[in-house]
Amino acid sequence: MGFHQTYTSDSATTFKDRSCEAGKERQTTTLLSRDDVRRAITRIAHEIVERDRDLSALAIVGIRARGDALAARIQAAIRANEGVDVPLGAIDITLYRDDLTRIGYAPIVRESEIPFSVDGRVVVLVDDVLFTGRTIRAAMDALVDYGRPQAIRLAVLVDRGHRELPIRADFVGKNVPTAVGDDVRVHLAEVDGRDEVEVVSKVPA
Repeated sequence: MGFHQTYTSDSATTFKDRSCEAGKERQTTTLLSRDDVRRAITRIAHEIVERDRDLSALAIVGIRARGDALAARIQAAIRANEGVDVPLGAIDITLYRDDLTRIGYAPIVRESEIPFSVDGRVVVLVDDVLFTGRTIRAAMDALVDYGRPQAIRLAVLVDRGHRELPIRADFVGKNVPTAVGDDVRVHLAEVDGRDEVEVVSKVPA
């Protein structure tokens, strides 16, 4: 599927690159710049507080490996705006995936860190990209092993559509129409050395 104009923002740039396989040209579009990412996180933090004013019952849990970095930034934004340190955790969903048998016999499992009780709390799960919904389903399964939250909400930097499960985000940085074969790449300074979101699409022959 070709490039969609809806991907672009004022700061968006595009370029073409050749893949290792002959005849498979790809086009990369910058969806969110560093400033766009910053603004999206700030807006999400404001929306979380507007939705749940009782910050004493709120907690934020990021899904490894980039959701946890986003969760830490959202926590910092809430602290800056409200003067409150909302409990922060990180969760690994590897062993809860429904495709575990397909990803090899030695999956990489990272440590989950939830240093507080989730019982009775409103827990905001944070991830970088919402796609089929299967990662979020696995994250909810992992989270309820720690207790029984009052509610679970979802915040994502990018919602790219193509859901396979009845899951939607409560807080979204940007909704992006994509083709199933597109690759949405989130780069964060904590992991990749820069803040940027790109969409890599196939170029029609």
